[in-house]
Amino acid sequence: MQRIHYLITTTLSLALFACGQGNQHKKGNKHETDSLAMREQFATSPVLDGKTAISHMQFDKGLEVQLVAAEPMVVAPVAMTFDERGRMWVVEMTGFMPDTVGTGEDKPDGKIVILEDTTGDGVMDKRTVFLDSLVLPRAVCLVENGVLVATPPQLWFIENNKDKPGKRTLVDDQYAAGGNVEHQPNGLLRAMDNWIYNAKSDRRYRKVGNKWLKETTHFRGQWGITQDNQGRLYYNNNSENLLGDYFPPGLGGTNPAQQNAAGFDQKIVPDNRTYPIHPTPGVNRGYQKGTLDDSLRLVNMTAACGPMIYRADLLPGEYRGNAFVAEPSANLIKRNILSDSSYVVKGVQAYQHKEFLASTDERFRPVDLKTGPDGAIYIADMYRGILQHKTYITEYLKNEVKMRSLTQPLNGGRIYRIVPAGTHEPMPPKMYGAQGLVSQLQSPNGVLRDKAQQVIIDQHLVAAAPDLRNLLKDPLSQIHALWTLEGLHQLTAEDLSGIWKEKNAALKMQALAALPGVLSGSNVKAMVAALDTLSDNPYLAPAVAYLLPTVAKFDKVNASRLEDKMIKAYAPNRYVAAALVNNAVNREAVLLKEVITWNPDTTLVLRRQLEAVLKNMDSKANAKKMEELRKSLPRGYKIFNTVCQTCHGKSGEGIASMAPPLNESNWVNGNKKAFISIVLYGLTGPVEVHGKMYKAPEINGDMPGIGGSDEFSDADIAQLLTFLRSAWKNKADKVTAADIQQVRKLNTGRQKPFTASELAN
Repeated sequence: MQRIHYLITTTLSLALFACGQGNQHKKGNKHETDSLAMREQFATSPVLDGKTAISHMQFDKGLEVQLVAAEPMVVAPVAMTFDERGRMWVVEMTGFMPDTVGTGEDKPDGKIVILEDTTGDGVMDKRTVFLDSLVLPRAVCLVENGVLVATPPQLWFIENNKDKPGKRTLVDDQYAAGGNVEHQPNGLLRAMDNWIYNAKSDRRYRKVGNKWLKETTHFRGQWGITQDNQGRLYYNNNSENLLGDYFPPGLGGTNPAQQNAAGFDQKIVPDNRTYPIHPTPGVNRGYQKGTLDDSLRLVNMTAACGPMIYRADLLPGEYRGNAFVAEPSANLIKRNILSDSSYVVKGVQAYQHKEFLASTDERFRPVDLKTGPDGAIYIADMYRGILQHKTYITEYLKNEVKMRSLTQPLNGGRIYRIVPAGTHEPMPPKMYGAQGLVSQLQSPNGVLRDKAQQVIIDQHLVAAAPDLRNLLKDPLSQIHALWTLEGLHQLTAEDLSGIWKEKNAALKMQALAALPGVLSGSNVKAMVAALDTLSDNPYLAPAVAYLLPTVAKFDKVNASRLEDKMIKAYAPNRYVAAALVNNAVNREAVLLKEVITWNPDTTLVLRRQLEAVLKNMDSKANAKKMEELRKSLPRGYKIFNTVCQTCHGKSGEGIASMAPPLNESNWVNGNKKAFISIVLYGLTGPVEVHGKMYKAPEINGDMPGIGGSDEFSDADIAQLLTFLRSAWKNKADKVTAADIQQVRKLNTGRQKPFTASELAN
């Protein structure tokens, strides 16, 4: 089930740690080691106003933090975006966890608001409520004349009539079905390829005329999603600094039996170490060895979210292309430096033993980061005490919240801006007419390039096509020009052919990703000839392989011939093999047979990937059994879908970077008391499943129990365990409420999770 979680509360007083406004990083005093003395010293947690809170922050020398908005102008912001007028659209999740048991969490008090600076002083002074009466809204995206709004479980498109909601169109009634508030889709990133992508989701969306398209894509992340200047996507989960893709996002993701496709959901920055500037013992598992260091500070990320690639030029040049990640449980923002090697992206933390920005104010909860149209970094600070959802909250954390009166207030919220020191009243530029918009594609600020592309497409400015073609040779704007033409349906085979003759391999990759919108029966012969040549380049070969199903729609013979060529040339290449497996929907067994006939090597990468997919397909053949279990064990089925599947997957086969399999697990099917103990109290450290050892950083090394949650009775938990011990290929006896009570009695007073070795004894 779940791993150790996420948006978690830190719980120490901050008053004695005030740093002085504008403090840059400096060497701190030696850490105290007497935890009892420290708890006495920081026994309260004062609520600070927005400007005072800045004085409790430490940040990079040469920068300045400015307050853009604070309560009541904004309340509980969890996501934000900018329109073409430079106004900020903010999602307010006011109803999240009013107390430690989530009383009234389903109250419709969430809002989508528009914040505007009408005086030009850099501070938001006008608040317009666009939508209200929402239950836990989580994302917003601006498209054409309207707004996409995610409010579980639906995704709505709502027309904007002079900043008032108009006609509503239901885009997806299952957008955020299942899971819980920490594990439901969010993000709604309008990416460079004109599709809208999400975190904690394997769906993407696009408006074409009056229709909304929905397609399957790769599963990505947990909270927040961003892109770089090549349109590659980045995301993370609560315990991992930064994950991301090596290839354009539209490639692949179409074989439901394929998991962990090489080149997607990669560990970009594997270092998850954190460096808070004050003690943080109030995290959900703060009592657990290794969670805190000897100064009671969080050791590794446990609430990573809101990633952002900085793509502007207002900050000094060394920040450009860096990845920034929010960590609200430690009250900090992390900076990572990324680098490319071929198509592989890797990153390292920018600093050791300090952070880009850190606060001693425990209520500072940065949950979303955005580059603004002015080039500044914007921070959405939910500003509250409780950030751990009721599903996973421990008695330990409930006690911490009570001791420090962290439940109130619930009406906090701030938005900050990071700029070079001395910057006053930055004014975001406005979008202009067609010619100005095309020129904006050459802006050094990637956010302005994104917005110009989107406005050109939204306004259907097809007359701009000749000017866009002129930009296909401009290094800064050529990718945007390509995708703007694609969005206008003006991109041609001739445009792509011209790009493929250029030297820029990254641009060629983009042109390959754009091919599906251009390919037709009249140009397929010429396109196949080009693909044949491009496939000889190992850098481009994965993208070419992903395009074979598109080619097959118009020319099956040449698609088959090209596939055979790539199998023989790239069978040991994990990235090309992943593409070939993606393409082999419903013919995996046939392709495996062909590969073995050609080369019987059992270690061949392509062979091993095909075998893994066939195993997954075999697991999915239990649909009828699962439906019967849904009817006979409804509560267990529901808890599985809201709690367990978000980390272990709907098929029970586990999710990369998150959790190991439940299907045929020796722990699920084995000793009943051991399994109950794991579910009640959690499991920490390495664990062996299917003969494979799972441990951090391959997956998160900890799984929280749900035994301390008031949400589930012993009968509920018993039904969940019975469901899991009967699901898929599992065949074990049922669990009763009496079994649960017996294990609780045996472990009276226990809070910490078990280790595998403890349970084996």
